[in-house]
Amino acid sequence: MSRTDVRALRLKPQGAGASSNGCRVTGDPTTTTLACGSGRRTRLQWDVMCASALPSTARIRALAADPRFPEKFKPIVDEFFAAYRTALVEGGLDADDYDHLLCGFVDRLEEQLDQPFTFEPYHQQILAPFDYYTYGIEFLRPLVDKARSSVRGAATMDRVATQLAAGDNVIFLANHQTEGDPQAISLLLEDRWPDIGREMIFVAGERVTTDPLAVPFSMGRNLLCIYSKRYIDHPPEQRTTKQRHNQRTMERMSELLAEGGQCIYVAPSGGRDRMDAHGVVQVAPFDPHSVEMFYLMAARAGRPTHFYPMALDTYHFLPPPGTIQTELGETRIIRRTGIHLAVGDEIDMDHLAGSDPADRHERRARRAQAIWERVRADHDAFAEARRAGLTSRAVHGRAL
Repeated sequence: MSRTDVRALRLKPQGAGASSNGCRVTGDPTTTTLACGSGRRTRLQWDVMCASALPSTARIRALAADPRFPEKFKPIVDEFFAAYRTALVEGGLDADDYDHLLCGFVDRLEEQLDQPFTFEPYHQQILAPFDYYTYGIEFLRPLVDKARSSVRGAATMDRVATQLAAGDNVIFLANHQTEGDPQAISLLLEDRWPDIGREMIFVAGERVTTDPLAVPFSMGRNLLCIYSKRYIDHPPEQRTTKQRHNQRTMERMSELLAEGGQCIYVAPSGGRDRMDAHGVVQVAPFDPHSVEMFYLMAARAGRPTHFYPMALDTYHFLPPPGTIQTELGETRIIRRTGIHLAVGDEIDMDHLAGSDPADRHERRARRAQAIWERVRADHDAFAEARRAGLTSRAVHGRAL
């Protein structure tokens, strides 16, 4: 099979009820009954069974037979492909129509076997000869229910666009929920602010630059690559090397801020949000040191830098493992769902309520807490609306 051409990535799905296996179906894919030669099955059962005949299935079997492909990732890729197809079918889409995207993913994995990619402290998105940015967007596009997704803070985003155009810097202090958050942000911003979504720089941890399943998507993004506090001591003998790497990354970020016109996303929590014991997704606390570092770097940049809170509600799209893992190789369970983003009013970093104690440690802690509370409030508003089953214009399919 030839390498996937990125120009053919966006495929127009077949009409409602069409299936490339020759059956016509309508209704709920988990209950609609098909008569397709070998008995009556639900559409979901039929499409999962037919997956064994898809090109991507043969490709992944060949990849699994390659001794260079890590053994621990073989079942993870199988589960990921199965979850991807199931999410499409449960969303009323024909999985066959998107099999070329899975074949493209195998292409990317094979490339890593032939020539593993190394990320520099500042990685700029790769658009040629293969457009990794577009591929990442199109891979996740069919799994985002745009009609049930939303962006809040449109007026604020318009202000952000104006500030960036004037050469100012913008830093989003945000929560982080899934590996696909960069692509989710681009999909949510593409209708009104496509350039911001495409050019945004993400402060990225080690996992998305070393996990074989994450690397192809990371190659398409602008990244400031760091080792987070959570993983910098694992393994202990690499601590010094990782600290030097982080120092080079911070130096490069200082240069970017001095140039101006940069839009940076950072999650001061240092990791993804997770569910609590009651099954409620909790926004992880912000690290005061992380917030302070970006505040000080911005102050020294010599260019105006604006800070905004950003809340992401993407957890159910690609949930992280229930517990934090130090080793690479996590299972990916992906779902087709709506996703949400909110951008709050600009943060006055010098005059946040309650952030003015004489003790600098207390001041930093209160500043981080105040920003975290804004992000948590916006995130919880989305979660509450989902629990209430609201379908108002303030929740679904709008930028307000």
